Formats: sequence, structure tokens, C-alpha cells
Amino acid sequence: MQAEPKKTLVGNEYEVEIGPVAHGGHCIARTDSGQVLFVRHTLPGERVVARVTEGEEGARFLRADAVEILSASKDRVEAPCPFAGPGRCGGCDWQHAKPGAQRRLKGEVIAEQLQRLAGLTPEEAGWDGTVMPAEGDKLPAGQVPQWRTRVQYAVDAEGHAGLRRHRSHDVERIDHCMIAAEGVSELGIEQRDWSGMATVEAISATGSQDRQVILTPRPGARLPIVELDRPVSVMRVGEKDGGVHRVHGRPFVRERADGRTHRVGSGGFWQVHPKAADTLVTAVMQGLLPRKGDTALDLYCGVGLFAGALADRLGEKGAVLGIESGKRAVEDARHNLADFPRVRIEQGKVESVLPRTGITEVDLIVLDPPRAGAGRATVAHLVSLDARRIAYVACDPAALARDLGYFRDGGYRVRTLRAFDLFPMTHHVECVAILEPVGKGR
Repeated sequence: MQAEPKKTLVGNEYEVEIGPVAHGGHCIARTDSGQVLFVRHTLPGERVVARVTEGEEGARFLRADAVEILSASKDRVEAPCPFAGPGRCGGCDWQHAKPGAQRRLKGEVIAEQLQRLAGLTPEEAGWDGTVMPAEGDKLPAGQVPQWRTRVQYAVDAEGHAGLRRHRSHDVERIDHCMIAAEGVSELGIEQRDWSGMATVEAISATGSQDRQVILTPRPGARLPIVELDRPVSVMRVGEKDGGVHRVHGRPFVRERADGRTHRVGSGGFWQVHPKAADTLVTAVMQGLLPRKGDTALDLYCGVGLFAGALADRLGEKGAVLGIESGKRAVEDARHNLADFPRVRIEQGKVESVLPRTGITEVDLIVLDPPRAGAGRATVAHLVSLDARRIAYVACDPAALARDLGYFRDGGYRVRTLRAFDLFPMTHHVECVAILEPVGKGR
């Protein structure tokens, strides 16, 4: 006998007191019956009317939006973006919070994840509890940093470009994204007809005038003639292979960081904030303190940002091995690092390639894993290499905390941790943790 489907609670409204911030851009509240609500568009300490957007009777938790603010936090501001708010664009989580409050909230999330998943206090992690803004991001009230150098627009059925609503395929039409970098905004993507396209990604390189759009057509659709307000190269995502193919112009953009130019092809990974690459290289190098002649690993190395920075500092007798799974990123890394004869880039997954290298010891390690983290097995392999210092670059505090726990189990402690607000208005945050073997002096 089939169980009756559970009754949906979507649309139900609850008057609730808002508790602490949680990882993911929302805060925690409870209904009178004790059911957990993850509420967006609110702040800790507020009293709001929360309308359920996902969930059913008996669910472990419900998702909701604050649709009426009954008692506002002192950190609340009017959202500067006209497309922000319940049921609207899902790109920004904290448009309604003062910039300083956004950074405090991110710091609270990091602290909670460290404690819950790694059993570490901020002091034990060598962290002062602050999240630092990027250079130039402290602006007068009402102004928003224009930091997003890569924006993926979704296209609706009528050919209008917009951004997706939170946890939805629905498209919020916009005429301008406030956090888009000037080089993206000046292309005028939102003013064009993109009929037949599923998405349009716009890229504005840092340190060069390179602009690129990557088009993903709907099945069977023809590419439009792309005429934008600035010169761009055009790429398309293949319907059959999912690969990114050149239509016209350069198949890459040139990004500038750490005094070097980096080729990034086919929409490959590069930090989105224009100050992010330099900020992270500085934090990693200050933490590792590379010495001439050191050997180093750069894992999940992308197009070679950290490998190049290391090679620059290790001198002619130093050596760097980079490992990256993406074929095009490996080609770009080899091109970008061709002037360093003692840098080698291997293609494949870290967990597969690293054991095959035969490396049994190394002086320094940098890892910048994807959002899921490195994982227990990879961390166990890394601690066996007896590195003097390890730099862990993390875009997800939960994955970072889990992996720091594995490093602790393997005999490494966190020497310092630094957090950077490289994604203003969103819940995302970047961290750099420096680890060393237990027993090494601070």
C-alpha cells in the first residue's frame, strides 16, 4: 500500500524570530511547532513573516523567504539592486545588509564550520575572526563593488537575457547587473535579442582589454550574429560534445596577476574578482615563505597561477609539479609556464596522478580544490609527503573545515587562516589556511 504524499507547505507563512546565520546565504528560524526554517532576505535578530518556498509536512527543514520585516536589524539597508528580493534574482544573498555586516556574517559562518566540522576555535586556527575586503571594495553607502568579471546570463523563451532566480530555472529579466565589472556591463548583453540561446556568458579579463562571450544554443538553434558595444571574441558550446569551440576571435583571454600574463582558454577557471588572483597569491606566498631550491606541488593548478608564482620564487634549482584535470587548462598552464624549465604540469585527477609520480617528499604544497574539497584520501597522501608548509585555498568553508580535520588527524596543524571577501553581496568567501607539521614552532 502506497503512503499518501506528504502535504506541501509551500506558500504557508509563519511569524518568526530569526536566529543565527547559516552557511548558504540564509538564517535559521523555527516555527511554533519547532520545524527548522532556512530563511533568505533576513538578518539575525529580526522578526519577520517568512513564506515557505520549499518543503512539506514532516520535512527536516523548510526553505523560506522573509516577505515582511516586522522588526529590522540595525544592519539592514534598502537593497541597492532593483532586482534583489524574495522571488527575484538569486545571484546576491546579502544586498539587504551593510557591507561590514556582510563580512561579519561570513566570519560567523567560517567560525561555525570550523567548530562543527573540525573542532577548531578561531584561535586554534590562527585566525583573528575578520573577513578582509578586497582592495578598493570599501565604497560609500549605496555604492556596490563592480567585481564580477564573468557573468553567465540565462535567456528566457522570448530571447531576453537575465539571471536565474534562487534555486530555480526561471529567468529574472534585468537591464543591468550591479556587481558586474565595467568590462562586462559595457558589452550591453541585456539589451540584445538572444533568441535560440540557452545561456550567454560574458568575460572581461583583468589586466587586458580582452572580452569574450560564450554562447550555449538551445538544441537545433543557429548562432546569432554577435554585434556588441565593444570588440569581443565569440565561442560556442557544442551541442554534441559539450566542448567550447571558437567562432571568431581569440579562443582565450589574457589575465594579469603576480606580474605575469596568463592565457585562459575556453572559458576556463580564473578568479572572478579582479583583485582576487593577486590577493590570493600574496596570502599563499606570505604563508609558505618559499626558499630558493625548494620543491613544490601545485594541486588543482588550473592555468598555473600558483605554480608560476612558486617557480618565480624558487629559483633555477627549485622545481614545481602542477596537477590539473582539465585538458585545456593544462595546455594553457604549459604555455603560461614555458619559460620555467623546472615546472612540469601533469593532466588528470589529483588522487590518480599524484600516487603515480613516485614523489615521496616535498618542501611545499599548494592546493586549491573544487568546492567539494580534497577529501580524506588525498589529504592522507599529502601528509605523507612531510611538507614543511601547506597552503590550502578554499572557496567553501565547510569543505575547508572537513579537510582541516583530516590534516589534524595526519599530524598537521593550522598555523594561520585568512579570509577574504572576494564575492561581495553573496554568501561566498575565500580562505587561505597555512598548515605545518605539529611540533614546528610558530
